[in-house]
Amino acid sequence: MCDTSLDSRGLGYYGKYIMKRLLFVVLLLLVVVGGYKMSQPKTSSPTTGNVKLYWFIPDGMRAEPDLFNIYAWAREGKLPNIKKLMDRGTYGYSYPNFPSHTPTNFATLLTGSMPEVHGVDDGPMREVGKPLDAVAVPGFRSTAKKVAPIWKTLEEAGMKVAVLSVPGSTPPELQKGVVVRGRWGGWGADFAPLNFETMGDLTQRKKQGRATKLFFFGPQLTQYIDAVKPTGWENTPMSFSDAAEVTLTGWGTPVYAYIYDSTNDNKNSSDRVMFSLDKKTKLGDVSVGSWTDWQPITLTWKTADAAIPVASHVKAGVIKLGDNGFFRIRLIYDALNKHITFPETAAETLQKSVGPMVDFADNFPAQLIYYPEDKKAFMDEASLSFDWHTKAIKSMVKDFSPDVVIHDIYTPNQMLTSKWWMSGIDPKSASYATMSPGDREKLWSEVQDMYVKLDRMIGEILKVADANTYIVLSSDHGAVPLDRSVNLNNIFAKKGWLKFTIDPKTGEPIIDWAKSKVIYLKMAHVYVNPNGLAGKYTRATGPTYDTLRNEVIDTLKTLKDENGVAPVVDVVKWEDAKSYMQLDPDRIGDLVVANTPGYGWNEEMSADLVPFSAPVVSGYKQAIKAIDVPGMWTPFIMVGPGIKKNNFLGDKPFSLIQQYPTIMKALKVPMPSFVQGKPLEIFK
Repeated sequence: MCDTSLDSRGLGYYGKYIMKRLLFVVLLLLVVVGGYKMSQPKTSSPTTGNVKLYWFIPDGMRAEPDLFNIYAWAREGKLPNIKKLMDRGTYGYSYPNFPSHTPTNFATLLTGSMPEVHGVDDGPMREVGKPLDAVAVPGFRSTAKKVAPIWKTLEEAGMKVAVLSVPGSTPPELQKGVVVRGRWGGWGADFAPLNFETMGDLTQRKKQGRATKLFFFGPQLTQYIDAVKPTGWENTPMSFSDAAEVTLTGWGTPVYAYIYDSTNDNKNSSDRVMFSLDKKTKLGDVSVGSWTDWQPITLTWKTADAAIPVASHVKAGVIKLGDNGFFRIRLIYDALNKHITFPETAAETLQKSVGPMVDFADNFPAQLIYYPEDKKAFMDEASLSFDWHTKAIKSMVKDFSPDVVIHDIYTPNQMLTSKWWMSGIDPKSASYATMSPGDREKLWSEVQDMYVKLDRMIGEILKVADANTYIVLSSDHGAVPLDRSVNLNNIFAKKGWLKFTIDPKTGEPIIDWAKSKVIYLKMAHVYVNPNGLAGKYTRATGPTYDTLRNEVIDTLKTLKDENGVAPVVDVVKWEDAKSYMQLDPDRIGDLVVANTPGYGWNEEMSADLVPFSAPVVSGYKQAIKAIDVPGMWTPFIMVGPGIKKNNFLGDKPFSLIQQYPTIMKALKVPMPSFVQGKPLEIFK
């Protein structure tokens, strides 16, 4: 008979038997599951947080073995955080693909493919079947890409991604991550800084022509107005000369400026400006070269359906005051609001952690290039930009807890393509010899200080990165000196192929599309149709077309300046551009034109039809075949688990398309089929 009584622990015979069987089953399951886990790759799903990525992509960060040898600067102690990356990882040089323009090269970096695959041939792109008088596909929009960028692929792999100020990231493509102000993506309430200047006789306005507008066709970036006698002000400061009032209306809201003379020097001149939203409460009172603090303001975001009030901030600066009541004033608006972030709450988080945002200095086309005083305004704005982006690094990581951060700052590009620096520091500039050693040393110190600020940002990235974080530093392109503008449309007009008139008030060209047969449009495209360019654009065919196009090719190839230098490096027919330049044939002109370094294509036109002119800016990067132009090269550094340490790839650059697959290999995420690049051999 079996004993069914309980033992001292309260278990009978059957209880003991059942417990033994359960223990055996549990142990067996543990062995099986443990064996299964041991058979899996050591790096598990990205959602476990085992690996992370901080990809820092400063726009226009030139780096090459000679003049901008940032690795030598790092070894000299000037860039200590870049030196840390060099010691801990692999570094070298990369070159951009044609046309060496920001949207194209960011698309290449973010997809590991060439324009023939990702479709972003340029910034402002035209398309077959759509009119040429408007941009058909904005290259800065996320929708311009024909394949998925890295953030979509990584999100689908289970990683949380945060994207900060990256071209091509808006409208947002992420579903769960964070997207902050994708630059010029045509999405959300984006309030560009504005200049306000004395109208006078419109001389300066006519010189600028379409260059007063964002990307030459968008909102006005510089407004020309005249001052009037002040009325309705309360509690104004004493003025020893006649005071003046200017209404600075930007993005739907006026800011009133009271211009006055605080000096009792018996001169009829002004030196200060008081700002107000209602002529009663003071926003700030500053002298020339100074700025107010940030102040709250409500702006208006106009959509197709509504005018939406947006809570924002404004900072006012006085660039220049001069004789006869001349003024040049700048308003900077907070670049951050809930309508330009995804999710909307990200804006509030960053406002609390970092404050009002200055994304980058100046704008495109550049506005701070016309007066000597503009340089200080640029430098002030650049400092504000670096301050914000440096502080944002900690916030992006700590406040949003992403697995991946992709971060761009545009200010380096703005500096190296502005008026003030490249002509004095690069020996390849035609103006280099005119610069005194002392002035050149000052310019170099300013440029290197910009690189020091980039290095400080890298220092902040190092602080928030753990041992499992991959840090990647790269850029989209460098920059080289610009000596001569080649006015292609003037050349075509002189040949009788392009018909236009000039607006006498604004200096802007008015094109007769129906009577025009040939036109150059940014950044490297010439459109040809013997039947006229009006209406929906189509590719012409036949003997007449072939004859005209060949005449255009001959004109471009035989073009020389007064020194006998040919500005044209190459002219490629659209049907050859895919195989020769790896461009998407649906989004290019009938001809694609590459320029000699130092020469840049100019879309603008003038009544005198001069073929060459002196550019206002002294640096650029567009339409250059960059592989043989070191000034166009960029840095590449990668640090993280399994990456070779203190490993220099040499002075020979590699294509941007190799960076994406290298990163994907490190993260152990499967490569999409469209990727054309191959991983670099930098793994241990």
